[in-house]
Amino acid sequence: MNKLLTLVCCLCIGLQAGAQYMGGGGRMGGGANRQNLNVGHFYGKLIDAKNAKPIAGATVQLTGNKFDTVTKQLKQAILRTVITEHNGDFSLESLSVMGNYKLKVSAIGYTALEKNINFGIKMPQPGEQPDLQKMLAQADKDLGNLKLEANAADLGNVTVTASSKPLFEVGIDRKIFNVDKNLVSTGQTATEIMKTIPSLSVDIDGNVTLRNASPTIFVDNRPTTLTLDQIPADIIEKVEIITNPSAKFDASGGNAGILNIVLKKNKKTGYNGGLRSGVDSRGRVNVGGDINVRQNKINLFASGMYNQRKSISDAITDRTNIGSKQSQIYQTNHIVNTGAFAFLRGGFDWFIDNRSTLSFTGNLAKGEFDNTQQQRVDSTLANTFYSFSNIPTNSHSQFNNSGLQVSYKYNFPKPGHNLSADVNYNNSNNSSNSNITTQTYLVANPNSFTELLQKTAGSSYSTFLTLQADYENPITEDTKLEAGVRSAIRNFRNDNLQYKKNPQTGQFEPITSVSSRYKFTDQVHAAYATYSFKVKRWSYQLGLRVESSNYDGTLLDKDSSFKVAFPLSLFPSAFVTYKLNPKLDVQINYSRRVNRPNFFQLLPFPDVTDPQNINIGNANLKPEFTHSFEMSYSNNYKKGANLLISAYFKYTDNLITRYQYKDKNPISAFATDSSIFNAYTNANSSITYGLEVTNKISLAKWWDATLNINFFNAQINATNVQTGLNNQLISWFGKMNNAFKFGKGYSIQLSGEYFAKTVQPQGTGGGGGGGRGGMMFGGGGQTATAQGYILPRYSIDLAIRKDWTWKNGKSGSLTLSMDDIFRTKLFQTTTESAYFYQTAQRRRDPQVLRLNFNYRFGKFDISLFKRKNTKADQTGGSDMIGN
Repeated sequence: MNKLLTLVCCLCIGLQAGAQYMGGGGRMGGGANRQNLNVGHFYGKLIDAKNAKPIAGATVQLTGNKFDTVTKQLKQAILRTVITEHNGDFSLESLSVMGNYKLKVSAIGYTALEKNINFGIKMPQPGEQPDLQKMLAQADKDLGNLKLEANAADLGNVTVTASSKPLFEVGIDRKIFNVDKNLVSTGQTATEIMKTIPSLSVDIDGNVTLRNASPTIFVDNRPTTLTLDQIPADIIEKVEIITNPSAKFDASGGNAGILNIVLKKNKKTGYNGGLRSGVDSRGRVNVGGDINVRQNKINLFASGMYNQRKSISDAITDRTNIGSKQSQIYQTNHIVNTGAFAFLRGGFDWFIDNRSTLSFTGNLAKGEFDNTQQQRVDSTLANTFYSFSNIPTNSHSQFNNSGLQVSYKYNFPKPGHNLSADVNYNNSNNSSNSNITTQTYLVANPNSFTELLQKTAGSSYSTFLTLQADYENPITEDTKLEAGVRSAIRNFRNDNLQYKKNPQTGQFEPITSVSSRYKFTDQVHAAYATYSFKVKRWSYQLGLRVESSNYDGTLLDKDSSFKVAFPLSLFPSAFVTYKLNPKLDVQINYSRRVNRPNFFQLLPFPDVTDPQNINIGNANLKPEFTHSFEMSYSNNYKKGANLLISAYFKYTDNLITRYQYKDKNPISAFATDSSIFNAYTNANSSITYGLEVTNKISLAKWWDATLNINFFNAQINATNVQTGLNNQLISWFGKMNNAFKFGKGYSIQLSGEYFAKTVQPQGTGGGGGGGRGGMMFGGGGQTATAQGYILPRYSIDLAIRKDWTWKNGKSGSLTLSMDDIFRTKLFQTTTESAYFYQTAQRRRDPQVLRLNFNYRFGKFDISLFKRKNTKADQTGGSDMIGN
């Protein structure tokens, strides 16, 4: 312990000496690491002490120690001098966060004011892990309204560290994963990033589950119509996992929690950017770039990406139908999906004054894909091979997604006291057309042949408008009030038209019985309030959210409509934390959430895209409500290490799940033909409980590891659907992520995962967007039923990178990566019902090799650019560390 304390003291002295040596931005060796410390920013407003009117034209001067290159000594010097603006604002920036300063203010007719200010270093206690997100946010310090004829309030010390961002952080209600340096996802999409993050499971089609349920996807803390494979991985800064959201967040999402994707947004003074390009072993290329320019009161940013894809998958389905005459269907499918998509994002921040910021952000995603399937179906009746069918399918699909966000934030003079409002608008326009040919041959008569030609024409259009306002007020040092209101309005329209060729006329005729055209409007209006306070070692956060929602649906072809007004519901939440010591704390939390059925689940008309698996909704579905409990133990047992153990329990009533039943085939010409229908229903309940352990540790100076293991039991009680229909299984999965750093700029990332046998994930309602978006890459999505299992699987991904930094400050990297390097990721399921027993397996895109190059540039000229950061962004100050 004595040695450890001595080391900490030496580190404190070294940091303080380094800060004094640097002064307020003096030049010295060290390059980028020294630059990263010169990010301190003081700002405030000068007012008349008697009438509170702003004082314009006053002189604000900052003095501090500066290193004299001649005498090799520290000496007092004037570091910054500014003149207050017409509204009394002043801004002092590019300061060492470890400097000690004196502020001098003078104006004609006023008494001069002197004030000692600093960003004092407060080292964490031995074993305590610093909260970088919080500390970096404090590097921008509001000095408040300074009154020339009155004493100003003392400025509290600010604790800031210049360390690089850790890969894994723990917040009061979330786990934060900084993924901007992730190697294996370079040049890919958000889906590949999710594969490396603990707690998340990603299936073969890119569908993400959190603790065996589908989470609600947010982008920058707001809902989105973008799917994960439409978001480039290179523009993502961090991913936040909120396993048990408080009353501040949408209650929608049921028992799955929230997955929040935070995009990069740089606000460094000057300009900086980068260019990216890559190619994979299938000859598909990707190119991209970003640029950020900050001058005076305007910060401009833009990024873009063009990504070509070729996805190849093979599937086998073996189904045994149970009935008076047992039959078997053996189906193979080879799918090739090719195409490309582009993503553009841009906007600007207008720093109206030191405390007010107005921001505009827009994004556009567009893509086109061609899908070819070669399917063969062998049919056996009473153990006799009866017939086989060849079913080639050619499809063309495209999507257009656009979004606009306008946000405003005002910071009151008291730190942490702010008011924000924003408007988010998202628009999605998709279309898909398919030609399906079914050629059937009878084994007993090889010359017999029947042909069925079908066409499908589908399109969908949706808009998502979100209005939100939030208020935050730290009433005292130990109490905080947060409140807000939110309205979300979603409009959706879908046309799904089915055609069959008439052999006599040779013309395609509509199949009205299975075609559908519909639209709906979904509205959710909410208000919330949370109150946080501390009592000695105890911290509390109590919250309540109230939501009102309604649903309006219209079947355009049937000239009928229905409306569902869900009752006003209350959603409480509570977080209680006890801090045993600076490095160890325990937390218990509770929240109530809802999963409302969406239009697809309510629509009572069949989808016969796959005649062997017909999907149909249920207009009588009810919302499901979930009570979620969680207990967490967090221990920063050594520097750079964190152990997080969480036990969780979730109970859901009226669980929305899927089940099968047999009925007449709606497109068959034979009255005796039947098919299996996959429908939705409300099961009695479900219970999920488990234990999750996440450990982030530095095993050596060159080796960082993050390990995650999750033991859980998922139970589904569906005896109301069928007598004795229950399903449960104790299961587990584990993930690892290893980062190795070697000399001369070489680094390696090795990640892997293993999934034991698992109950198929429960379905999700209308809580939020952001699935894989199977239309893009040919994925099909899961059929979550009360009778299905996913068999064990595992895979390992590898990436190697070489980094360069040139004397002119520019940098570059070359990354070589491969997914599923041992070709072991085989997705297998079993499904069992009263009508059939089925096994299925799929393999998709194993051992794809990718090579990507990244080039970074930038210039930060303080004499040309003036920084006025108002903390209106949501990066928590992380933009000050660098890229």
